[in-house]
Amino acid sequence: EMPELGKLDRRRIAALAGLAPVARDSGMRSPPRRIAGGRPVIRSLLYLAGLQASRRDPAFAAFRARLEAAGKRPKQAIIAVARKLLTVLNAMLRDAKDYATANP
Repeated sequence: EMPELGKLDRRRIAALAGLAPVARDSGMRSPPRRIAGGRPVIRSLLYLAGLQASRRDPAFAAFRARLEAAGKRPKQAIIAVARKLLTVLNAMLRDAKDYATANP
């Protein structure tokens, strides 16, 4: 579903997956950004993968806990974990390395 993995930078890969915030500014109006666009099936799968990663992997769990402690809503934190997971997957494929859990 994403042959571009490992070939693009982290910002472009997040936009392709629909995990990048989209600005809808107009003049002085600056509403909150929302994730949009991209591939909805990939976004849904990454959301579920981010949910599981934040429950099972200590590094992702610590990242989610830090975001929630900073005031992010739980779903926002899970989306952030999903984007981080996508970034890690992209780097793994780019560098041809296996995943190694980082100590939080």
